[in-house]
Amino acid sequence: MKEQNETDEHTFSRAVDRFADVQIWRYRVSGFERLTLPQKELVYYLSEAAMAGRDILYDQNGKYNLRIRRVLEAVYSAYSGDQEHPDYRALETYLKRVWFAGGIHHHYSTDKFIPGFSPDFLRREMEKLPVGSLPLIEGEDVDELCHTLFPVLFDPTVMPKRVNQTDGEDLVATSAANYYEGVTQAEAEAFYAACKQAGDPQPVMHGMNSRLVKRDGEMKEIVWRADGMYGEAIRVILHWLGKARNVAETEAQRTVIDKLMQFYRDGNLHTFDEYAICWLADTESRIDFINGFTETYGDPLGLKASWESIVHFKDLEATRRTQTISAHAQWFEDHSPVDARFKKETVRGVSATAVTAAMLGGDLYPATAIGINLPNSNWIRAAHGSKSITISNITEAYHRAARSGGLMDEFAYSEKERELIRRYGDLTDNLHTDLHEFLGHGSGRLLPGTDPDALKAYGATIEEARADLFGLYYMADAKLVEWGLLPDAEAYKAAYYTYLLNGLMTQLVRIEPGCRLEESHMRNRQLIARWTMERAVAEGVTEWTHADGKTGLRIHDYSRLRSLF
Repeated sequence: MKEQNETDEHTFSRAVDRFADVQIWRYRVSGFERLTLPQKELVYYLSEAAMAGRDILYDQNGKYNLRIRRVLEAVYSAYSGDQEHPDYRALETYLKRVWFAGGIHHHYSTDKFIPGFSPDFLRREMEKLPVGSLPLIEGEDVDELCHTLFPVLFDPTVMPKRVNQTDGEDLVATSAANYYEGVTQAEAEAFYAACKQAGDPQPVMHGMNSRLVKRDGEMKEIVWRADGMYGEAIRVILHWLGKARNVAETEAQRTVIDKLMQFYRDGNLHTFDEYAICWLADTESRIDFINGFTETYGDPLGLKASWESIVHFKDLEATRRTQTISAHAQWFEDHSPVDARFKKETVRGVSATAVTAAMLGGDLYPATAIGINLPNSNWIRAAHGSKSITISNITEAYHRAARSGGLMDEFAYSEKERELIRRYGDLTDNLHTDLHEFLGHGSGRLLPGTDPDALKAYGATIEEARADLFGLYYMADAKLVEWGLLPDAEAYKAAYYTYLLNGLMTQLVRIEPGCRLEESHMRNRQLIARWTMERAVAEGVTEWTHADGKTGLRIHDYSRLRSLF
């Protein structure tokens, strides 16, 4: 966040912390000072609501995450020994990783972190603490707490992955994500299949806001709402949403907040759909937000939604670009290379905005998306459209980090490619995000009678691939130059080059060697890049080069790449 007295741009182009495989960068909240006082007050209340729900995500990510975090925080805060002791330094790094990932599993690979400190060190430090500073349940002592938590912390075979996507395995039983209890994958899929009504034109997203449990042989949902699971946090969120309601910019925005508050109280999925439709309709407010159970990437079955929040306001300058795209949404749909059966005859309600993030929470904190397209409900998207955002100040921070990372210097084939990326890279990266979110996710339609969950565990990755391919295909279209979205017919090549290189190589720095790709966006980039590269190499369109101990990517025919995409 921008501190009040900092205006030097250099201040925001440096990392502020680095640990394990993570580097933390500042991002600016430019333009906040130009908001009116009531708008600033609204941002404040919505930001408090965003922070109030962060612990929900910790619990969703793993049954023991909150207790483990509280133990580590208590030890870290009270520690009075040698600050350079290897065990203490390792505990500090491990705790930072937990804060960053929202639990004990890596935010990308979903593999469990293995502590670099010893169980004996942690036990000794725990025994020094006042009993009241530890998360003990009634009747529990320190030994029992250690007996419960230490296998989860130190045994690599216990809860090894937060989300397992390995084909042929029980994805529920082998995932540590805390959305199911005593339930197998087959039982969960059968339970939600039975909830659906054949031919329902407006199906709710069954299971989105609940934990599915089996107790005494009976399956039931524990709903996340004010008087149910996560009620303590939800009631605080409601408090701040109520204050935000009183300073809403428009009546439409006030209606959105009212509907969201109603959903938090009743947990009814029909209420959620009503809220989503109201949220879509509010396109005039300068301040906007997401707060609630939203994306399903954290559930191996793609049903349960993790809690997230973002508070943002329109970036008026950058929104001119996004409005140009949304104004031509029907053209993109009509000229899509997919089968005509899957095209929308009439594109409705595509709202595209570039925004400045003011606060992040839950599954958007601190590693956030750079673009968002909602709602997820297919029937709402078909009937009412979608709302998309590109987060300008986050992409700015990513671009600054990328320029200082040296990856392109290492892997780009020659100075020609490096100059192409320096000249066009930031622009085309932003444009690809816009096309991905606004028109990729927003394009197309399901055939009548198709279950929105038909792809099951593969659904999220395939949907991300669909959106990326949409952006890649249109990036090279002459219309983008004609409409002023790209400066010339060479610019798109930077997007093609960096996309292939990222999918094949550079994104791998985000996970440890030997780990599997489990995160849907990473899987999507990998499958597109590998599929394309296999065919491109065979056709002589691309090649790997090896010289002076370095590997590089060379592209001979960019237009043929478009056909492959």
